[in-house]
Amino acid sequence: MANWVLQCQARRVALSGDLIKEKARQFARQLELGERTPEFSNGWLAKFNIRHGFKAQKSYGESGSADLDAIDRNMPTIKEKLQSYSLQDICNMDETGLFYRMAPDRTIARRQIEGSKKDKTRLTFVFAANADGSHKMEPLIISHAQRPRAFNRKSGEQLGFYYCSNAKAWMTGLIFREWLQKMDQQMQDANRKVLLLLDNAPSHVVRDLPLTNVQVFLFPANTTSKIQPINAGIIAAFKRRYRRFQLQDAIDRDEQQKADIYKVDQLIAMKWAKAAWNDIFSKTIANCFKHTGLFERETQKNEVGSKEQDIENELKDAINQLPISHPMSIHELINPEEEQQVAHEEISDKDLIKLSSSQDQEEEEDGEVMDENPPMSTKEKLNILHSCISFLDL
Repeated sequence: MANWVLQCQARRVALSGDLIKEKARQFARQLELGERTPEFSNGWLAKFNIRHGFKAQKSYGESGSADLDAIDRNMPTIKEKLQSYSLQDICNMDETGLFYRMAPDRTIARRQIEGSKKDKTRLTFVFAANADGSHKMEPLIISHAQRPRAFNRKSGEQLGFYYCSNAKAWMTGLIFREWLQKMDQQMQDANRKVLLLLDNAPSHVVRDLPLTNVQVFLFPANTTSKIQPINAGIIAAFKRRYRRFQLQDAIDRDEQQKADIYKVDQLIAMKWAKAAWNDIFSKTIANCFKHTGLFERETQKNEVGSKEQDIENELKDAINQLPISHPMSIHELINPEEEQQVAHEEISDKDLIKLSSSQDQEEEEDGEVMDENPPMSTKEKLNILHSCISFLDL
């Protein structure tokens, strides 16, 4: 219900208390709550608003849509805003999807992407960094399952990751608000005041959040490919490094004559992703911020371009070593359109209900529910057999 309210706020839909209560009744009927259905009284509404920090909002008229011409007109104002902060205190955050088993073969990849909602081999990553590259925040990983089988019954936090899950592995309004409040607390602890640049994704609703050390600046809609730093090369740098891990593993598995050379469990994929993010140079990040044209500062000469080209050459060599019928181009491999679409898709009522009803489900990456009694290992079976033989000898 809270995610639905946040999505309405993102679209600047004027919500009344009566409308919220009626929508809650609709969700309750679809969830078949029966006797557990609340009254959805004014008292319920007041508690709901307090719990999620919502306030009564006025309508702001136009939806705030913008185009590139609007960005050009507003660029001086944006730059003036940025000049009030040092580079280390200007941050940007963005999400991206990752099909972590995707083969570098056009035919196979298309089949994998189309079936990804069934086999659950897609993750969403949330990346944030500052303009001089001195601070890369720990990436948030959003998955389908709270404890996939590969986690061996441990939590993502116990395994050393910033991790959460929902049935769709999407960023939602509630997850975003928790992420932003955590960032604000980190800035309080560091005694820093920062500016956070964000796009207008449906989940990026900051209204009513009591932030003290993070000021949010929202870019106009449909302009992020031009002026959002994380989307101006940083995500591509991450994916180059991730695919390098993946393709080298595929080469090794091919040499071992494994049946599915691209199959990898979620935990290994997350370890590769974390290593890929940590491997991105601060100069690469700083260069991407400057590439947007938001900063009127001289770009220092560095070896960023040649380093990224070296990695692309490694990827080309790896692809040539693999048994591929229809190889992807490097651009297709690190910039599949579907990976970006899935991270920002607005959630339908049906999917909101699914998120609510399966939040804590534990699933295997291929969609199998985690067994309460996992299969015995070979060693365990041999020990039982040995005990039986010993018993019979008596």
